[in-house]
Amino acid sequence: MQGTVKDYDAESRSGSVLLDDGTELPFDADAFAAGGLRLLRFGQRVNLALDGDRISVVTLSTFPLG
Repeated sequence: MQGTVKDYDAESRSGSVLLDDGTELPFDADAFAAGGLRLLRFGQRVNLALDGDRISVVTLSTFPLG
C-alpha cells in the first residue's frame, strides 16, 4: 500500500499519511524505525505495511517492504 506524508515530527518520529482515497492514517515511532528511515518530508510518497488498521512499517516508495 502507498500513501503521501501529511505530517512528520522528527522529535517524536511519528506522523501521518494520506492514502490515495483521502483516508488519513497515523504512524508511530516503531513503524518509522521498522522502515530504516532517518527523516521524511511533507508530500513524500511512501510504502506502508499494515497490521490490522495500524501502520507497522513506513518506508520510501523506492524501498521494498520485507
